[in-house]
Amino acid sequence: MTNSKYIFNDGGRSAYFKGTAGDCATRAMAISLELDYKDCYQELAQAHRSRTGKKTARDGIYKEDFNEVMKRHGWVWHSAPKFHGRKARATDMPTGRVIVQMARHYAAVINGVVNDSWDSSEKMVYGYWTIHGRIG
Repeated sequence: MTNSKYIFNDGGRSAYFKGTAGDCATRAMAISLELDYKDCYQELAQAHRSRTGKKTARDGIYKEDFNEVMKRHGWVWHSAPKFHGRKARATDMPTGRVIVQMARHYAAVINGVVNDSWDSSEKMVYGYWTIHGRIG
C-alpha cells in the first residue's frame, strides 16, 4: 500500500552525491524552489560557513542560516496552524509548494504531500515557508 501523504524525492542529490547525509534543508529548498540541488547546497553551505566556519551543509545547518537564504529567495515564514486536541502536520499545510520545519528537520510539501527522502508526514510541524507569503 502506498502512502498518499509521501513521495520519495531526493531533490536531485543522487545526481551529485552517494550515500546519505543530514541535508534536509538542501533537499527541501531544491524541491520547493525547483532549483538545482548543487546550487542550493552551495548557497546554504556558504551561509552556514559565514556563521560557523564549516565548509559544508552535509550535516545540517542552523535555522538562522536557512531563514536568511529563504528570505533572499522571497519566501516568508508562517507559524503552523493551531488545532484543538492535535498538532499541525504536513497535510494541514496550504496548497502549492511549501517548506515545513519540524523537530530537527525540513521537508518540501507539495499540495499536502511530503516530498523527501523519508516519510516524515506524521511529524509535528512548527511552521512553514511560502513564496512571497502566498498561502493557498
